[in-house]
Amino acid sequence: MEQRELDAIPTEGAVTGERRTSGRQRDASSRPAPPRRTTRGRDAVTDNERAAPPSASRAMSAIEADAHRLRPGQLPLIDPMPHGEETPLLGGLPPLDPTSSLTLARTWYRRELEQARRPKNTIESYGYDLQTLETMIGPKPLDRVDRADVARYLGEAETRSTRKRRLTTIRRFFRFLIDDARVLKIDPTEGFFPHQITLRLPVPLFPSEQLQLMDAADADEPWSAPAVHLMLRLGLTRRELLDLRPSHIDRSDEAHPVVFVGFETTAKRGRERRLAADDQFLRRLDAYLAAADPVEMLFAVGPPAVNAMVDRVRKRAGLARGITPQTLRYTFAVEHARAGADADRLLELLGLVDDPRNRASVDRYLQLATPPLV
Repeated sequence: MEQRELDAIPTEGAVTGERRTSGRQRDASSRPAPPRRTTRGRDAVTDNERAAPPSASRAMSAIEADAHRLRPGQLPLIDPMPHGEETPLLGGLPPLDPTSSLTLARTWYRRELEQARRPKNTIESYGYDLQTLETMIGPKPLDRVDRADVARYLGEAETRSTRKRRLTTIRRFFRFLIDDARVLKIDPTEGFFPHQITLRLPVPLFPSEQLQLMDAADADEPWSAPAVHLMLRLGLTRRELLDLRPSHIDRSDEAHPVVFVGFETTAKRGRERRLAADDQFLRRLDAYLAAADPVEMLFAVGPPAVNAMVDRVRKRAGLARGITPQTLRYTFAVEHARAGADADRLLELLGLVDDPRNRASVDRYLQLATPPLV
């Protein structure tokens, strides 16, 4: 049978090309269908539809309008200038002024700290403290933050050390707003002082423990011996150790090598120092360089690796008490105090700023250097 004849034969359930339906379905299909709102075939919606309210309920429209009005503002990327000119904002941030929010000021301050290459932990700590301040006092503009806000913020600190940290944070924050951003003239932190926190006496290593530790470091991984030597014999901090580069070791006079401790951040300028090393350090350094080939940093590890190495060397030396990189620096300071260094000399050797707290710190080393009572 030809295809034309097949098409003419009704299929099962169909009469003259229509599918068999029930009476109820025929009644429903006979009703006119409601008009459908569609944008098919059109360019989006009409002007009338676009101008219609977003909701049929006036109450819901009001709620939506309030939420839109109170939404957090998005930082503009373009700053309008006179005569219709526009200029891109640096980093997408609007400029600060006395009525700016704490949120915007915190963002500017964080960028200032990042550009100064301050330690990440310091930046996060300052950011946390300033966010706590903003949460406590609410959405106040900068020029409305007063001494009462500062007093309440400091008063809610649970410990003296927390209060001291908070005061340091907000004091530096408002000095930034006054000295650098120049949007404020009055410092609300003026007249507040930290509680005196008594410094505990450190526990340095005895001479026999120092020898045991150095012997254990010589038997440990190649980098352990020069790293421990730099902290124990030259007083480097862990951060200073990790910032060392091969070019910081001056070997022009092999009999008297010099280690240069420098800082890339402007905040620590003035703390650079040149420390005299010895042939034992060069021996340990050469053994390390023979096993490794440092290119950029002398020790390509992080702070946790230094902590773990010191603890591993301590166990290898058979020393029971806890030892940290700071313990090695304490020991260095006390040994120089015993050799006759005064407070000024200790500040210089340790790269410390001459302020009351650091003076109190080196006084501890001088106290431990006094002869034992008889």
